[in-house]
Amino acid sequence: MVSIVLASHGTFAEGIKMSGQMIFGPQENVAAVTLMPEMGPDDLRAKLLEAVAGFEDQDQVLFLVDLQGGTPWNQVTLLLGEEGHENWVAVGGLNLPMLVSAYGERMGAETAADVAKAIYSEAKAGVCIKPEDLAPAETAPAAPAPAAPVAGAIPPGTVLGDGHIKIAHCRVDTRLLHGQVATAWTKAINPDRIIVVSDGVAHDELRKTMIVQAAPPGVKAHVIPIKKMIEVAKDPRFGATKAFLLFETPQDVLAAIEGGVDIKNVNIGSMAHSVGKVVVTNAIAMDEADVECLEALQAKGVTFDIRKVPADSPENFEAMMSKAKSELAAQAAQA
Repeated sequence: MVSIVLASHGTFAEGIKMSGQMIFGPQENVAAVTLMPEMGPDDLRAKLLEAVAGFEDQDQVLFLVDLQGGTPWNQVTLLLGEEGHENWVAVGGLNLPMLVSAYGERMGAETAADVAKAIYSEAKAGVCIKPEDLAPAETAPAAPAPAAPVAGAIPPGTVLGDGHIKIAHCRVDTRLLHGQVATAWTKAINPDRIIVVSDGVAHDELRKTMIVQAAPPGVKAHVIPIKKMIEVAKDPRFGATKAFLLFETPQDVLAAIEGGVDIKNVNIGSMAHSVGKVVVTNAIAMDEADVECLEALQAKGVTFDIRKVPADSPENFEAMMSKAKSELAAQAAQA
């Protein structure tokens, strides 16, 4: 029987698993994997693999994921691209009709792909509205708009706008472009482009593709190394561009600033926990190198906005730093 992993932000996966059992009865080889605020992408990946390891059938696995473009979806996509996982399949937009349909279909299906194809229409049909006249009329898909010209197609030396790229927002987020960024922050900022600045991701074709695909409608996403971002900041062809910059670490931000990128404010949204780091907020963990880097940024006049989403109240930067230093000192004393 095809095994099923339910993956979500927060406890949604656990809740919908319970709801599915109320309708269809207890199910074997079904696991719920949740991404919590204190977790990073690697933590979620480990939980996904742990869930699969508990199944009788680890060859035919169907992942039902809450949101395309979010961290659960991105980590599942990475797993699907690895050798030995050719029969693993993912479907985004998890809802209860989808799950109940999957329980029924897998009873007679041989592969996860068969189940995925069978549940797709059921999941879409489960979306309805009352009164019915509020539903928009079905229309044929519009023809794709012609691609906008990129700066690289503009002759070197051309000056657009005032010749200086507009940095609408700069964010540090271990998960880079995910659900919170693609929805809440992009709507609040309204950028022309999302630019992910990372040497590591820029050389990882799979991650680059996933990030580009996760961009919200109407906003292009690009993945470039730090050196390229420094060049872009000095290129007058980007003078009419309103950019949202995303960095994995504060160290990358510091490198960009030292190279000449004019960043005045940094939103710290997520810094994942790893060995040697201490947890200072429900989304931020730091080590000595992080503390030193943030102090170096502050010395350069950078201000900080500590919050995950625009609706959150910003946390106090000095209090966060004080807690980090205290926790790190205590950790060193115990070593």
